[in-house]
Amino acid sequence: MKKYLLSFLILLIVEIAIAVFHFHPFVRGFLGDVLVVLLLFSFLKLFFSIASEKLAIGILLFAFTVELLQFFDLVETLNIQSKLLRIVLGSVFDWWDLLAYTVGTVIIFVFEYRNSLKQ
Repeated sequence: MKKYLLSFLILLIVEIAIAVFHFHPFVRGFLGDVLVVLLLFSFLKLFFSIASEKLAIGILLFAFTVELLQFFDLVETLNIQSKLLRIVLGSVFDWWDLLAYTVGTVIIFVFEYRNSLKQ
């Protein structure tokens, strides 16, 4: 539990820094998306005792769904005005985002596997 809280807090600070400061487009556009998967995973592990593999796949499917909604321009179709909702849902589809979410999920699998070997 402590490791998920610590990783959540560190990832949250990093994601806020990426959003606030003007980093290289790779950091903001790709690395930020990799880290958001880890952030969601760490946050949800604090509250739910779901198997890590199932949770990671669920987060990946959620991220892919959000990206698919961007492909169909849901924000504009529904005329969403809320700035927060526009940020959460995003408005630009990018194939690289799908790769970033997948990389984040693979990182989760690697870390969780390594942690299971230590126990």
